[in-house]
Amino acid sequence: MSELLEITASIVQGSAIGPVSYVVTAADLTTTEPGNSMCKFADDTYVIVPANNVDTRSSEVNNVEAWAEANNLTLNRNKSVEIVFTTKRKRQFTPPPLLSGITRVTTMKMLGVTISDKLSVSDHVQNIVSSCAQSVHAIRTLRAHGMCQEDTQTVFRCVVVAKLTYAANAWWGFATAADRQRVEAVIRRGVRSGLCRSDILTAAELIEDMDDKLFERILWDKNHILHALLPDRRRSLEYELRPRSHDRELVPKVNSLIESNFLIRQLYKNCY
Repeated sequence: MSELLEITASIVQGSAIGPVSYVVTAADLTTTEPGNSMCKFADDTYVIVPANNVDTRSSEVNNVEAWAEANNLTLNRNKSVEIVFTTKRKRQFTPPPLLSGITRVTTMKMLGVTISDKLSVSDHVQNIVSSCAQSVHAIRTLRAHGMCQEDTQTVFRCVVVAKLTYAANAWWGFATAADRQRVEAVIRRGVRSGLCRSDILTAAELIEDMDDKLFERILWDKNHILHALLPDRRRSLEYELRPRSHDRELVPKVNSLIESNFLIRQLYKNCY
């Protein structure tokens, strides 16, 4: 039997096995301080430090850097950013000191969704509306070159509508009325110009359907990654005045941020 050799080099960036390899490699990458958490998806890693642990930020970054070095990787601090989330009520908030070599930003793109340090998604809406405008121009060019109406509407649905509703389960609850109107306006313009079917659902209806389907999967699939975030099952009551779509306890809505959360919105939907 030949002797197993130590792997001293990574694989080619962009290869199909890259994300899977990183998931396996990063399985032992955890936080060092109690109360901090780490979210990993493919090759994206986020360290979440609450306000009461703000003095542990440097140790967490150093821990990631040491882990990267031990796994023949390099943490590029120039490409790493820090964002401090605050609420409008904290007017006297004093930001913590800057981390060495890491830029502090006011907006960050997380898995394709842009979010600001005030937990606003207005920048994300602006980005997707601008991107959709470019796509609409391209579709109109295709129509001018002879693409039939049916194919044009299919492309609009697959490209423009898909962009508008991408990851909407996560950000739609944080969108203001003005943000939602801007999203709806893209679809309305598509209908008026004949690029979209006149019977298409509104953005709110499309996203509501997406929310219901995702929540249904979370409820009944114990292996779903979000299933563990559901509250406990409610105790049986003697009187059930209105049937619910789920058997879970209702989590108290202590502030607007909690109300905007996808799971909370679905738990309270049609419960009264």
